[in-house]
Amino acid sequence: MRTLTIVTLAAAVAAAGPLAAQQVASAATGTTPNAAAPNAAAPNGTAPNGGAAADSGGKPTATAPAKASNLPPIQLQRLRPADQRGINVFETPKDDPTPYTGFKLGFGAAFTQQFQGLGQSNTAAPNVVNGVNTNQLVSIGHGPNNAVANAYVGAQLAKGIRVSMTAYLSARHHNEAWVKDGYLQVDESPLDVPALNTLMQYVTIKAGHFEINYGDAHFRRTDNGNAMYNPLVGNYILDAFVPQIGGEVYLRGRGLARGAFVMGGVTNGEEKGMVQKATQRSPAFLGKVGIDRQLTTDVRARLTGSWYGQSKAANQVLFSGDRAGSRYYSVITNSTDETATAWTGAVQPFSGPTGPLHAVVVNPFLKYKGLEYFGNFEQAKGRLATETTLRTITQVVNEVTLRGLGDDVYLSGRYNTVSGQLAGITNDVSVKRYQVGGGWFVTPTILTKLEWVNQKYVDFPSKDIRNGAQFKGFMLEGTVAF
Repeated sequence: MRTLTIVTLAAAVAAAGPLAAQQVASAATGTTPNAAAPNAAAPNGTAPNGGAAADSGGKPTATAPAKASNLPPIQLQRLRPADQRGINVFETPKDDPTPYTGFKLGFGAAFTQQFQGLGQSNTAAPNVVNGVNTNQLVSIGHGPNNAVANAYVGAQLAKGIRVSMTAYLSARHHNEAWVKDGYLQVDESPLDVPALNTLMQYVTIKAGHFEINYGDAHFRRTDNGNAMYNPLVGNYILDAFVPQIGGEVYLRGRGLARGAFVMGGVTNGEEKGMVQKATQRSPAFLGKVGIDRQLTTDVRARLTGSWYGQSKAANQVLFSGDRAGSRYYSVITNSTDETATAWTGAVQPFSGPTGPLHAVVVNPFLKYKGLEYFGNFEQAKGRLATETTLRTITQVVNEVTLRGLGDDVYLSGRYNTVSGQLAGITNDVSVKRYQVGGGWFVTPTILTKLEWVNQKYVDFPSKDIRNGAQFKGFMLEGTVAF
C-alpha cells in the first residue's frame, strides 16, 4: 500500500511537471504562460491567440486548430529525454538546440511492470541442510511482477549548467524510495571570460553522485522504472552499471575531429559515501575514448573503448551496483525472498570486499536506416579480498534491432554469453542466453514489448544449484516515461 501511494503521488507530481516548469520560467521572465503579444503578427493568415483570421475583404475565415502533441516539451539543456526520443542517445551532445531562457525546473517519471511466464529446471545433486534440499529450485508459475517507478527532478541553473536527480520510488530490491543519483553538469562557463568560454566549447564537467560512464551498454539498459531504451526486457548477464561519487571530464572534438571524445574520471569506488573501512577501499579510475559520426543521412557509426580500475574495495559494485534488480524474478534460486535474491539470472563475479579489479569493454554501434547493430566485448580481471589469485571473466553480446513505421514498431534479437572463473569453482563455467522479441510505441511515452528468453548454465559443479540449470519463457512488459 505504501509503494502504491508513493507511485500515485509521484505520477501526479510528474504529470504537472511541464506546467510547473513553465510557471517557474514565466516567473523569471515576467510573462504569462501561453500568452501571445496582443498585436503580434501571426503566420499563415491566422489571428493572434488562435482566433479567426480575416481575408482581404475583411470577412472572417475559419482556421484549423493546431494539432496537439503527445510529446512533453524539452526545457532543460543537454538532458536526455526519458521517452522515445532518448533512444540511441549516448553522452549528451555538446551542441544543444534548446535555448536558455532563464532558470527552469522540470519533473518527470517512469513506470514499468511485467507479466512473467517463465519455467525453470536444474540437474544439481541434492544438498540437504537441516532436512531441506538447498539445491531444489523454488516453484514458480505465470503472473505479474511488482510495478516499479522512477521520479526525475532537474533544474537549469544557468546557461549550460544543470542539476539532475533520479529517485527509485519502488524497486525489486528496495520497496522504499531510494535516491539513485544527483549531479551537476557544466557545459558553459559561469564566468564571462573569453578564455573560459573558448575552453568550454570543448569541455564538459560532471560532478556529484552519478551513473559512471563505463561502456555504452548502460545507455541501452533498463533503469528500474524506465525501460524505454532497452529493446528487450532483461539487461545483460554481466551488468556493468553503478552510480558512484566523483567527477568526469570530457574533451570533445570539433571540425575534422567532430564526434570524437576523450573522458577521464575518478570516483570513490563505492556505491555510497563512506568514511569507515579506510584501509579496505581505494579510489576508482575510469576512462573512455570514442567517435560517433553520422556518415550519411542513412548511416551512423560509433565505436568506443572504456576501462575501469581499482586496487581494492570495501564493497565492489561495478557488476552489482544495480539497486533495481533483475527482470527475471525467482529464477535459479531456492529462496522465496524476492528482495534478498533481487539479481536472479545475473552473474556477479566480484561482489563484496575485493582486491584489485580491472575491466575493459569495446562497444561498436552501427545504424543503417532502421537497422541497428550493437556489440559489447568485455573482459574483467579481479579477485575477492579472501582470494590470492586473479580470476578472468569475459562477456560477449551481439544485438540486432530492426525498426519500422517511423520507428514506432521494432523487432530485436540478442545473444549474450559470459564465461570464465567464479569464486569457489575450480573450472571455467559459462552462462548463455538468447532473447528475441519486439515492441510497439503506442505513443512516444508509452511502450509495450514482448520477449522470449532462454538462459542456460554450463559446466557448473554437480553440487551447485546452477548445475544443468535453465530458465526459459516469455516476458510481457509495459512502460510509461516522460
